[in-house]
Amino acid sequence: MNQFFDDLGERWVAAAHRRAAEIEAPTLDAKVALELLELARVAAHTQERRFAPLSCFMAGVAAERLRVAKGSLDDAAVAAFILEVRQELERDTPAAPTER
Repeated sequence: MNQFFDDLGERWVAAAHRRAAEIEAPTLDAKVALELLELARVAAHTQERRFAPLSCFMAGVAAERLRVAKGSLDDAAVAAFILEVRQELERDTPAAPTER
């Protein structure tokens, strides 16, 4: 997606290696990134702002569990999965009162 996330992926590989594990560098698809940012926005406005990163972490865990359960999952399916839950969260959240 961009150099920051490429470098971060390599840091995860190195940290796993220091724990005697070999992992593939995680990557971030642009559509998935957009859905995660939208999820963070909704979470920050429906609960405490500090819940936003934890919501994204949970989305990643859930996406990985879905991938394992289905045997494979492409980036478009991950983005749609996150979008579905984010839209549910938005629908279940009362609208903020309008300012006058």
